[in-house]
Amino acid sequence: MSTATATTWETVIGLEVHVELATRTKLFCSCPNEFGAEPNTNICPVCLGLPGSLPVLNERVVEFALRVGEAFGFSVPERSVFARKNYFYPDMPKDYQVSQYDLPILVDGRLEIPAGDGDGDAAEPVVIGIERAHLEEDTGKTTHVGGGGRIHEASHSLVDYNRAGVPLMEIVSRPDIRSPEQARAYVQELRATLEAIGVSDVKMEEGSLRVDANVSMRPAGTSELGTKVEIKNMNSLRSLVRALEYEQERQVALLEAGERVVQETRHWNEDDGRTHGMRSKEEAFDYRYFPEPDLVPVRPDPEWRARVRATMPELPAVKRARYVSEWGVGEDDARTLLGTAGLAEWAEAAVAAGADPRAVVNWATGEVLAHLNETGGGVGELRLTPAGLAELVALVDDGTLSRNLARDVLQTVLAEGGSPRALVEERGLAQVSDEGELAALVDSVLAANPAEVAEYASADEKRQKKLRGFLMGQLMKEAQGKANPQVLNQLLDARLA
Repeated sequence: MSTATATTWETVIGLEVHVELATRTKLFCSCPNEFGAEPNTNICPVCLGLPGSLPVLNERVVEFALRVGEAFGFSVPERSVFARKNYFYPDMPKDYQVSQYDLPILVDGRLEIPAGDGDGDAAEPVVIGIERAHLEEDTGKTTHVGGGGRIHEASHSLVDYNRAGVPLMEIVSRPDIRSPEQARAYVQELRATLEAIGVSDVKMEEGSLRVDANVSMRPAGTSELGTKVEIKNMNSLRSLVRALEYEQERQVALLEAGERVVQETRHWNEDDGRTHGMRSKEEAFDYRYFPEPDLVPVRPDPEWRARVRATMPELPAVKRARYVSEWGVGEDDARTLLGTAGLAEWAEAAVAAGADPRAVVNWATGEVLAHLNETGGGVGELRLTPAGLAELVALVDDGTLSRNLARDVLQTVLAEGGSPRALVEERGLAQVSDEGELAALVDSVLAANPAEVAEYASADEKRQKKLRGFLMGQLMKEAQGKANPQVLNQLLDARLA
């Protein structure tokens, strides 16, 4: 958005995050809850809604909901009620969805994101209110075959009911988000926390976490909400930010042209970078909610909640604060460490093996993370163990390896596996620190470059710096990068003086 537009209009965003819960079985039946099975193999009369079948609530789902409640400071009402949400949808075999409506299991939560649009700013964090979180069953999956994969272009459609009945939690934020970057920070923190407490694998690429956004514009300084538009089909954080940025521009252009924003649902198209109208929401659809007659209200007692509270792990926000205070690392590094599943635990294991925490974080968020991004693998697939990283840090600390040599050793171990110390011994990679050996090397290089040595004696400071750099380069070349640069620098300075 232009500066003029940004000072005139304020963006108002609310997010609806749909999270598939990582239970072993589905919400109301014993069918497996797993991704990637052959189509229509994880189904039964209950999740297909066949006549005479009766749902039974999965106790683990309620426990997961209580975990979410603890993590985000929700209030847990005395009772919550499942209802039938009636609508026709081809991948909803019952023609109604069992969901929670006016009495959800969690209300009034909160989530903190960094100030400055999530850029790690040191200012007070921004608090995003969470209106509610309710439980419902997921739908099946429809695949439109032919054309571009959209229903109006397809020659036919296929329905897989494996996902029907999978436990789903919808987490609805208040309209407290003011920019696409804040929206990304909110989803990042939400996702990291949900993963940390073990309720979901939060894999956006597999549909375990899906985000819908409600966005509107209003004149800056006003409190009345504008006409909102719902955006769907954002399957990555990048898509979320791009879709919101586009929708900001689109709505501002309409408003400044004197036109009105139509309340509707729009589809984000990643290929052309635009949102496209799907259906109007000018008239509310009547879902004819009524309490599900086959399920009793959910009433988690205080003892159950206390047991869940006692098993809660350390949350990402608390971990970040601990890394900053105890390890002496920056907030941004701590956030990067926690941004990749399993990397923080891997780094903690390296610290527990005796390595300096700051060195561990530097390697983990640098070369190790770059390797993970390049290969697309997970932390569990790393061939470098936490103990191996601790070895590498120790080899640098005691002068056996320079930082550059250590980087080469690290890349080799990441590719081939093994122990850094064993690799150094096997291939003779230890750097040379013996002063006598390095002094002879300095004398040899200076003797081979008499013109540069002679010029150095009478050159100005700028030229001396350049000549010294040349000579140091020649020394490292002769030493094949194995000379201790600190010792080498001292010897070269002494000779040139």
